[in-house]
Amino acid sequence: MSSFVKNIIRFVFFILLQALVLQRIPFLHQSITPYIYYLYIIWLPFSLPRGWLTFIGFIFGLSLDYFLDTPGLHAAACTLIAYVRPFLINLLIPQEGAEQSYASPSTNSMGWAPYFTLVLILTLLHHTYLVFLEWLQIGSFWYFISKVEHYYQADIYRAFPDYCPSALPPADHLQ
Repeated sequence: MSSFVKNIIRFVFFILLQALVLQRIPFLHQSITPYIYYLYIIWLPFSLPRGWLTFIGFIFGLSLDYFLDTPGLHAAACTLIAYVRPFLINLLIPQEGAEQSYASPSTNSMGWAPYFTLVLILTLLHHTYLVFLEWLQIGSFWYFISKVEHYYQADIYRAFPDYCPSALPPADHLQ
């Protein structure tokens, strides 16, 4: 199977998986939506020029936005990681190494540590940018800051209920 056909199949598979399966999981949808579609961009061939890679990332994200009814959020995040990916690959692998002998990023072509680093950095970049854009869409930057602060406080209170000020015993019990 040619690389072109394989990537077309991956494109359709990741769009359908995200839009029809992962986005509709009821018990996770209230707090967490699992995103794995960005792996399509990570697994695109080494040989794609940066301009085409960025364009494909934009079209991929825009296709997902169409199915999820999110105006441009995924397109922006996919375009960003598609643009950054070649820079990271050039930093993580030697120029005369894997890029000539393998078709796309994998543990075989890059090794465990560089591949894990690539996936970790691009995942963090994608998710951070996507969440940032979602919160900016709601209102203003200050709303985003207050929302992050409330999430942080709620998580701290849930993680450490014994140390919450409201959970401390009254002062007369301390004597």
